[in-house]
Amino acid sequence: MMTVPETMGLFVQAPSQPGGTSILANPLVLLVPMIAIFYFLMIRPAQQRQKKVTEMLKNLKNGDKVITNGGIYGTIVGLEDDSVQLRIAEQVKIKLSRSAIVGLQAENKES
Repeated sequence: MMTVPETMGLFVQAPSQPGGTSILANPLVLLVPMIAIFYFLMIRPAQQRQKKVTEMLKNLKNGDKVITNGGIYGTIVGLEDDSVQLRIAEQVKIKLSRSAIVGLQAENKES
């Protein structure tokens, strides 16, 4: 009858080096830089764009030429708290929400 050595069936672990595991094995070491990169490439630029749009909407005044989110070009002829009156053609005015304005028209160069 054969005898089974005591080490059979047991997992033999190689001796580890001092210091234990690799620094890359810790998930936090990789997660923190990924979050920082995500913040600086995605979140921060979006916040800055939103801040500029909010500031532009706050500083609208009569006579400003604007573009709406529907693609309508017009000139502001009236302002209220949360809406503007926009002249889009001679004798044609529409009232719309301030948030519908996406930007100011670029100044046209006389050609």
